[in-house]
Amino acid sequence: MKATIWHNPRCSKSREALKLLEERGGVEVDIVRYLETPPSRETLAKLYKRAGMTAREGLRSVEAKAKELGLAQASEGEILDAMAEHPILIERPLVETEKGVVLGRPPEKVLEIL
Repeated sequence: MKATIWHNPRCSKSREALKLLEERGGVEVDIVRYLETPPSRETLAKLYKRAGMTAREGLRSVEAKAKELGLAQASEGEILDAMAEHPILIERPLVETEKGVVLGRPPEKVLEIL
């Protein structure tokens, strides 16, 4: 099985989710450091749709940039645009396999799609 993780190595939850994936036998892990290689707006929209969540649910609203941009009152489209332009706004880690997409909070949620 292949798993893709949108990863931030500075985030403890992201590191824990990656460790779970790597320790799981038979999982080929593709690591995308999304701050360096941000997903497009379209990719984010598809990931959130597969995860059954909204862009707002995937927003790191505690980030100063979210407050600066006034995203508390923003539409889904505006949030996706902001995330694509400022990937620090993306809650992490997002993990995708053939079975689905989850936000790895808590990290054990990644086990649901393995």
